[in-house]
Amino acid sequence: MAATGKQLLSMAEDSVREKSTERLENRLTIHDFMRMQEFFKFLQPQQVLQPSKSLTSPPKARSSIVSRDKQIPTHHGPSRIILHTEAEYLSELKLPESNESTGTMTRDEFVDKMSTAVRQGTREEYGELFDKIDLIRDGLIDWDKLTSFVLLELYERDERARRSVIPHWKDLRFLPLIHKDAVQKITLLKSPISYLTVSRSGLLGCWGESLKLQRTLQITTEAVKPKDLWVTSLVALPNVNKVAVSFTSKEIYFAELNSKQGFSCQYRLQGFVGTVICMDYWYNPHDGNDAILTMGDVCGQVHAIVFNTALISLFERPSHSTEDENVTMTLTWQELVSGYHKCCYVLRHKLHDKEWVRQVAYIPSLDVFLSVTTSSTNTLVLAWREKLSPRLTTTTFHVAQGVNAFDFHSRLNLIATAGVNRHVCLWNPYVTSKPAGVLEGHSDSVIAVRFITERKLLFSFGKDKVLRIWDIQHQLCIQRISGSFPKSLDFHSTLCFDESHGRLFISFNNQLTLLEMEQDPGKSRVASHRKAVTCILYNSVLQQVISSDAGSTVIFWLIDTGQKIKEFTGCHGNAEISTMALDGTQTRLFTGSTDGTVKIWDFNGHCHHKLNAGRDRAVEISQIMVLSWTILVLGWDRTITVFRLSSLTQFLVQPSEWKGGARHQDDILCAAFLPPQTLVTGSSDGDIVVWNNSTESACSKLHLNSRRSLKSSSGSQVQRNVTSAGRLSSRRHTLSAADYANSDENSHSISRLFFLEARNVSVSGGANLVSCGGAGYVRFWNTQRGKLLAEFEAHSGVGSIIMATDQRSQYLITGDLVGWVKIWNIEEGHWRIGNHVPSFPKEENKYDAEEENDIKKNTVSSVEEEEPPPIPVEQAVPATEDNDNFACVLNIWDNTILGKRYKEGKTQKRRKHTLFNRTAVIKPTVVFRSLNIEALEETTEMNESDFLLHPDKYFGEKLAEKDSEDLKLPTLSATLKAAFDEKNLFPKEILDREKKSRQLHEEMCNRGRITNERKQGKLKGK
Repeated sequence: MAATGKQLLSMAEDSVREKSTERLENRLTIHDFMRMQEFFKFLQPQQVLQPSKSLTSPPKARSSIVSRDKQIPTHHGPSRIILHTEAEYLSELKLPESNESTGTMTRDEFVDKMSTAVRQGTREEYGELFDKIDLIRDGLIDWDKLTSFVLLELYERDERARRSVIPHWKDLRFLPLIHKDAVQKITLLKSPISYLTVSRSGLLGCWGESLKLQRTLQITTEAVKPKDLWVTSLVALPNVNKVAVSFTSKEIYFAELNSKQGFSCQYRLQGFVGTVICMDYWYNPHDGNDAILTMGDVCGQVHAIVFNTALISLFERPSHSTEDENVTMTLTWQELVSGYHKCCYVLRHKLHDKEWVRQVAYIPSLDVFLSVTTSSTNTLVLAWREKLSPRLTTTTFHVAQGVNAFDFHSRLNLIATAGVNRHVCLWNPYVTSKPAGVLEGHSDSVIAVRFITERKLLFSFGKDKVLRIWDIQHQLCIQRISGSFPKSLDFHSTLCFDESHGRLFISFNNQLTLLEMEQDPGKSRVASHRKAVTCILYNSVLQQVISSDAGSTVIFWLIDTGQKIKEFTGCHGNAEISTMALDGTQTRLFTGSTDGTVKIWDFNGHCHHKLNAGRDRAVEISQIMVLSWTILVLGWDRTITVFRLSSLTQFLVQPSEWKGGARHQDDILCAAFLPPQTLVTGSSDGDIVVWNNSTESACSKLHLNSRRSLKSSSGSQVQRNVTSAGRLSSRRHTLSAADYANSDENSHSISRLFFLEARNVSVSGGANLVSCGGAGYVRFWNTQRGKLLAEFEAHSGVGSIIMATDQRSQYLITGDLVGWVKIWNIEEGHWRIGNHVPSFPKEENKYDAEEENDIKKNTVSSVEEEEPPPIPVEQAVPATEDNDNFACVLNIWDNTILGKRYKEGKTQKRRKHTLFNRTAVIKPTVVFRSLNIEALEETTEMNESDFLLHPDKYFGEKLAEKDSEDLKLPTLSATLKAAFDEKNLFPKEILDREKKSRQLHEEMCNRGRITNERKQGKLKGK
């Protein structure tokens, strides 16, 4: 039902006050589109862009729409477009079948008419909708463009809704260790649900649905001794309740699966030319007699046994044999090839040219046999069956360096291959020239691939021990799992995926591991992360939110829909990610962890560099700052840890030396940068140091008097201690707000620093730096004058706070540990200043003045004198006299000559030594009681003086900020001297072994070359 006029008016008024989080095109109803249609239909003919085509056919590509083969989705919801078929939807929006033409609208016309008539959104939202439709930016849209855009947008939304979310995994589980050597195969049995594992030595394990070991069987053969037994593969034949096991003795055993007498072999097939190393079995679910067993051997041959009466008997027994099933029947491969057994026949080909066949499969939907090898020629072979003929028609694919494994998606008709060249390729079985897609991200050869059919996702697992999950449609890595697998250098691995139960089995030599999906996540409390969230970033280029947690997981979210699109797990092993940062191009992600390292990632989950910030120590990193030429890492030391971009030529990068040395007395927690060269750092003891980033030298130091006390508006006093604050732990979510408020660690530390870059303090003389942290205070500084201009208590009694500012330096957002978030208007002219109450006695005033005078005498360039506190503009809070201050004023001893001399001597003893000459002790000139947002009175415009607009004409000085505008700093990628060397990922033993093999190969080649030259010389001599 469409909304009434009053409801629409109310919705419009609400949308003006607060913009809806749902996009406008998703809020429009069928009646809204009918109103829009009327406006387009009755426009003047001269405004026609082109005749409107009938909407009874699917929307085709216009100049602004990309043509796609899509279906119209189904949507349900109150006051929404309710559709069931494409024809029903288009009939609602269909124009009359006459030859009338639809007109066009400009942006202003569209915004004016639609915001007035439809009233579903604001003018800004209709302007944004126009810009989305007018992709070619010709300033005009017609009804055809509008409906095409809406149809495709609805389809995309329906696709996003149908597409399953990224799978959530439970912690990696290690199954009981039953095998003594490498696991060769893991097989799933669907009825009943059970799992079979077989090791190289022939130990067969049967696991129940609850993953409890039910029994084990030792496979034995008559041909070899148990100690020489080597199983190569195993496959289940569920329709006949048997298993087939292949051995290096070039034979295959067919045994009863549920036999109570152990491994009871019924058929022994022997006489193969080459050892069978891989097998696959298929049977017709509608007729169990039709079945195919496919085999691949070490000689490059692919064999297939096609059974016609599998339920009756796999092979024909000789007439003289007994009917006892416990007696093993021996067959030879030549008997099957010759056609002796009428219940089955053989298909085969030899296109792999004596290369080991790594995997085989029969695809019933295509009626084709698939096989792969690690050869660069005839890598992937498709052998098509011909009806009523034993011949096979083959198609070959060539993949560089070969393929280890493959998988087929019957619905998408795609073949995924696990390449030795580290690439996962997606192939159309009918196109051999090039793959339909290439998925890159593994740093070593890919071992296995598996499709998740229902989710349209793909697993890939490589020798780099990284499990990646790919979105097939967008060909992007959406999840990366690493760090939790066993740490063995050389390992044999096999993979099995049970999609119905969401279980992924991966073997590492003799160890079985299990990754299990969380079932029905909607029944539990919805959480973005499994562990506490530690950091959040926003990528304005991709319009994505990036979040990290204490479990070393990074997740990417779409800002408009909140959909999770990528997840990287185990980025720093099990260490907590304490902070993150983006580079200037927002194409590289920096993660800092409590293990003392910083890693540089691309958005496919590949780690390019590892920065050893803690110098092999476990330290807590609080901030990463990426500048044009350097990367600054802070949080655990009194000095700045710096990495030069020019040194990022290796995977593991060591820090460089910061030329400025240690200028803080305690750990540096945060920093801020103001182009072109101003850098400020804040420490846990409340000091702020201003640096010249180009020369890495300290310019000045800003800090409050450590002995003064700050007053809150309620009169509560928070004592500022002189003791060291210590480092701020990234695990502060485990502390309560009361604990934080009472701790000395949080009393005067600085947790955040931000420059107000939108302000021109050279002209206004106002604040260009804002800080926050201990005791809930926010302070405003002028770094050029070295002054504290103002402060106010944003949060009372909750301990340390954090903050952020907008780009225009108009709003300040603060948050505390209790959960309160406050938004302040800090634009100049909106501040209500309360009555200034001195928060320190006269004795400290004299001490501060004397110390400041001494500093001015010793500094080369003195800091400006403190201006007196401004006269309060209004009485916001009644001033109350402090008893201590009053007693201090009436103290007669202070007014005597002897008392003054005694106090001066005592003051000299207590005076602290400064770290460097240019230290300024600063007193705030005003204390804010509140910040309110008010409407400004209209003021008449005044022309600014010419010397303010053009100071360089009168004073002959060029500001550093102006000079920096012409300076084009290189991007992060331009500063890299060398490409990332992936060999640094491997241990030294492997590299040495590879080096020796190469040297041996070169020596053999040289010997062969010398031998050939000698032979040719002898022939010429003859």
